[in-house]
Amino acid sequence: MVAITIKDVAALAGVSVATASRVLSGSPATSPEARAGVAAAAAQLDYRPNAQARALRSTHTESIGLLVSDVRNPFFADLAHTVEQAALAAGYVTLLGNANERKEQQDRYLDTLISRRVDGIVVAPLGDGSGSIRSLIERKIPTVFVDRTVDGLHVPSVTTDSETGIREAVAHLAAAGHTRIGYISGPQATSTGRDRFAAFTRAVASRGLSQDPELVYFGDFQAASGSAGVHALLELRRPPTALLAADSPMAVGAIAILHRRGLRIGRDIALIAFDDIEWFALLDPALSVISHSVEDMGRIAVRMLLEVIGGGTPESVVLPSELIIRASSSAPVSGRLVVPASVAPASVPPSESPAAGPRPRKN
Repeated sequence: MVAITIKDVAALAGVSVATASRVLSGSPATSPEARAGVAAAAAQLDYRPNAQARALRSTHTESIGLLVSDVRNPFFADLAHTVEQAALAAGYVTLLGNANERKEQQDRYLDTLISRRVDGIVVAPLGDGSGSIRSLIERKIPTVFVDRTVDGLHVPSVTTDSETGIREAVAHLAAAGHTRIGYISGPQATSTGRDRFAAFTRAVASRGLSQDPELVYFGDFQAASGSAGVHALLELRRPPTALLAADSPMAVGAIAILHRRGLRIGRDIALIAFDDIEWFALLDPALSVISHSVEDMGRIAVRMLLEVIGGGTPESVVLPSELIIRASSSAPVSGRLVVPASVAPASVPPSESPAAGPRPRKN
């Protein structure tokens, strides 16, 4: 199929290429007849202007980039939908990238978004701010961080106050009689991983609960590490009677292993997840969660990015979190957990099972 060019449009409309170009770019310096003729010719030929070529002649592309850390994570899938819809309502299309919790993949997508000349980028950053994250700042590309931040970089952000929800979760489990709570942490290379782990550490200390470092397993915010974490925690000589997973994919991995080992969630062991996904409430038993609004986060991120694109300097926003109690954690502890015979986590082959990170020291 032969590509239709602006020369074809101009020839059909009976005008010069320069006039056709002015009409298609929205210039008022054209006659009503020329505008009508060019519009009719473009429609007849189904002509589509080359967006990248237009961008080279303009300071705006009417597009933004969104880079999430793991598109399989339901939280980030919901975030992507909210950002895309909010941007579209403001006249922008969204180019989506998936870092897959890997810094090198993050850098590749950011480099691509920069080369596509997007007007701004919303990103859930990984790492220490080096590489392509640093390039965004140095190039003064409008940027907003979402869900995560990077120490030392002064970038407008929309994040969650994890402290309140985690404190409420630990208090709830303590009231049910749990003294040994296993924590499946996110990676300490991310601000959310560090903040949630620190909040958990403070919460168990304030309640006088066990601070045994073996009760913490460091995962990577993906389901396989949730499975590996439960497997490791239940192998302890004194396993926990309750579990708190620092995000929804790790909670999914935890649920898979608990079922595989024949443990009844909410009766044999309590479980709470950080992040609420719609179908968590439909499980049997329904899963207790620490909830925060991904819709608010996405809408605010787009609003802030448009403000930065317009030359503004918006203040960062911190959204609240809260515990939603459901059946997975509501029963009182029945005594020391009796763990069935060891079963290797089916979803985590030995060669792929993430090793637990360094254990925190007792205070």
